[in-house]
Amino acid sequence: MSKPDVSKIYGKIELVSSFGDYKVEVVSYNADLRVQKVTSFPDSPGKWEIVTSFPDYKIEIVDSFPDFTIEWVDSFPGPR
Repeated sequence: MSKPDVSKIYGKIELVSSFGDYKVEVVSYNADLRVQKVTSFPDSPGKWEIVTSFPDYKIEIVDSFPDFTIEWVDSFPGPR
């Protein structure tokens, strides 16, 4: 199975414990996608607005076998 196009995964994101659209592992370096948590305008790759309802994507945080990896950043979000 190939990795999803992480440049398309942005917007309103709900963090779930199961049945997510994608399984994601949080790493501290060499991530597939650098993610910045924003409170408005999650309109470009790597910008995620964390919500509890009506998400664009549901993301499940896992410790192994992720669909892709992310790194939380304060600036310059986007694919590696």
